[in-house]
Amino acid sequence: MIKVFRVVLAGLLPLILLLLVGAWYLKGNLTTTLKIEDQAAFVLPPGTGFSAMVNQLQSQGLIESGSALKIYGRLYPPAAQIRAGEYRLNEGQTVADALAMMQAGEVVRHQLTLVEGWTLAQVIKYLEQQENLQTQTLAADASLWALLGVKEPLADSPEGLFFPDTYDFHRGDSPASILLRAYRKMLRVLEEEWQARDAGLPYESPHQALVMASIIEKETGVAYERDAIAGVFTRRLAAGMRLQTDPTVIYGLGADYRGNLRLSHLKDDSNPFNTYRHHGLPPTPIALAGREAINAALHPGDGDALFFVAKGDGTHQFSATLKAHEAAVRLYQLKRRSDYRSAPPSTIKSPTPKPALEK
Repeated sequence: MIKVFRVVLAGLLPLILLLLVGAWYLKGNLTTTLKIEDQAAFVLPPGTGFSAMVNQLQSQGLIESGSALKIYGRLYPPAAQIRAGEYRLNEGQTVADALAMMQAGEVVRHQLTLVEGWTLAQVIKYLEQQENLQTQTLAADASLWALLGVKEPLADSPEGLFFPDTYDFHRGDSPASILLRAYRKMLRVLEEEWQARDAGLPYESPHQALVMASIIEKETGVAYERDAIAGVFTRRLAAGMRLQTDPTVIYGLGADYRGNLRLSHLKDDSNPFNTYRHHGLPPTPIALAGREAINAALHPGDGDALFFVAKGDGTHQFSATLKAHEAAVRLYQLKRRSDYRSAPPSTIKSPTPKPALEK
């Protein structure tokens, strides 16, 4: 019996030694440091198998040879369960570290920001400029809803219905997926604010409140005036007065706006957004409105002011009578300084420059 055992052991010993050497070899390859200086992007397209991933590591010069890794993947199938996506590999990481990232799907998360005051056209242009998003054709009209898969939108026009915020995304996500998330967030925020609104407001629906919020967003130069501006507009609306606000006219002009409003623009009845000629709210929002502007529209400031004019430092002069307002116009606009501006300069660069509003 002992003799048989010795014979078997003698026969197995080379195999055991071979397995030990093989294990040592594989471990050595897994603990090898990737050939990286600082960082390296590593993108696995959908459907990439383990062997193709190893070839990609080698072709990018991150490892010298992939033979041992391919053997490892065949001997240990769970290691081959990698996930597609973009990975950021760092200096000092080992092959095993990289495999662990790809097995866990620890892909890079990018960010983009939709800014308060942007129009939908600006949003679409911005999304089209994001090199890590898919290339996708979007239209700033009602056809967008079908692309987003929204069957019963809040309004026919998608203008202003996307919440301005910072959104995380992965390489290869679609612009439509960002817009759908922004739309759903706008619905949540708008509903929350609508449920907590003041009584007696001149709105028939949350959408009308959002239209007002977009006007407040465009007219506000400094945050602390937001409620006061909302108060002026809601009092004018409740009193049946025209809103007479420049940003709505500018929005309605679209590409025809050249930086200055003319008297002919203010007299143009054909512009449905001309609040100098038409009573009530314009048909749609004119820009993305943030939560603060929505809150202001639903909780306008108290007071008796019905007019305001830009003072040239980003703030406004509020007046309760037309006589006082006309005096303020003469003081702040007809004799404006060379450094006059209606709002403080934006700290976030927009794809399309935000026009200066002359109130």
